[in-house]
Amino acid sequence: MRGIGLGQYPIGYDRATDELIERSVTMLSDKLDGADDYTTFSAALVDLILTTVRPRGTDAAVDRGPRLGVVASAVRAIENPYSRAIAGTILLDTLSKLDLRLGEVARDVARQVLAAVDQIKPDAIQDENQGRHGDYERVSASTAMFLAFDRAGLADLLSGERDRISEALAALENVPTPFFRGRGGAMLIGAIALLGREDSLASNGTADSILATMDAVDDIGLYPTFPSSMSEGFIKAYPLLTMLSALSTLSDPHRYVFSGTDRLQEATDLMAELEPVERTHMALYYVMALENLGQREAYLPDLNAFVEQVVGLWPDIDPGRDYFLYGISYAYLIQLAYLSGRVDLITDTMINRMLGAFRSLEVTPEGRANRPYPFSYALNVLTELGRGDLLHTPHPDYDGRSPYSWVIERLSDGGREEGGRLYMLDHALISWALRLRAPNRSRETRTPR
Repeated sequence: MRGIGLGQYPIGYDRATDELIERSVTMLSDKLDGADDYTTFSAALVDLILTTVRPRGTDAAVDRGPRLGVVASAVRAIENPYSRAIAGTILLDTLSKLDLRLGEVARDVARQVLAAVDQIKPDAIQDENQGRHGDYERVSASTAMFLAFDRAGLADLLSGERDRISEALAALENVPTPFFRGRGGAMLIGAIALLGREDSLASNGTADSILATMDAVDDIGLYPTFPSSMSEGFIKAYPLLTMLSALSTLSDPHRYVFSGTDRLQEATDLMAELEPVERTHMALYYVMALENLGQREAYLPDLNAFVEQVVGLWPDIDPGRDYFLYGISYAYLIQLAYLSGRVDLITDTMINRMLGAFRSLEVTPEGRANRPYPFSYALNVLTELGRGDLLHTPHPDYDGRSPYSWVIERLSDGGREEGGRLYMLDHALISWALRLRAPNRSRETRTPR
């Protein structure tokens, strides 16, 4: 949902899904009425995607040119440099996934991304962790840039007069909070490894430095603040699990995973400490880390039992209790079941409870302002399951309105109250549209694990 890896699991074109996506984007755009520049970009990009994937023969090529111009203009119009950089990388990634070879157009977008990354200031994120991020946004934008440029064949723009990889690694050192350095550093490591620049990671001692910083979290004394109360185990498990998956992209991951400390055993012990609702978030990361490192059989020999136990927590967890810890728990459970081949565990009752939870967030201003956050997660997992129609199906918890129409109608004027939460909904809609492209396994394998 952060703008990396959108459109996974393409299914090919489907007219009914096309119509649902178009309706969804139109409703959101009409509600915001041009007030949110990122949603304007998102709507234009979805229009380009749908025009490209529709089976219209030569007409599609004629229509694409003007639409691409609209999208490029929308990227340039985004005021926030971080958002502008991410939008540019999503556009480049989209052009690659749709196999649109546009030469100089793509290079022009890439240059806009480079310029936007240069404009990102430290500690510009306005949230509950204000002042704890440092250059986290620059690191995140650089990661997205590296992945998009690699996929688009534009990696040559990352070196020359300036070594953008070295600059990103330097920015990582200016992320003071171990949690954010671990999470942001993990993604950065994966992207740099994909570019074939593992030498930069080695010469900077990046992986060792991140792990040492994470180990010293209690001495450093800088902890993230979450919308919900989180245990110490969660704060340590999250960056560790993302780092473990990142280390799997390196040529010798065992050097970091098993040297001195058994990091997988550490992760296993932390998983055991988590509260049940915290396990719903971390279980997927845990399984992915073990699979990516080829260690799942050693540390989790009975995957089925593990997945059944974790997914089976849902009846005791109320997804309407808050917008974060509980609010996105079902989405994580659904993805865990889906990616583990256990879709049989995803029941209609479970889905219905997730869909009916958004009304509970109406009680407080904070809940209303942050409602797009869990809603975007729900939209994403349901569309991955091929159940996006449920979002537009009348639901008894919304007085016969559909969940999608009810949530969109209750956005504030111009999305002013929701602010930075809206982009996640934009990304979920872009991802849904991208899934309508024809599957192409050879290109999909370029996405890092």
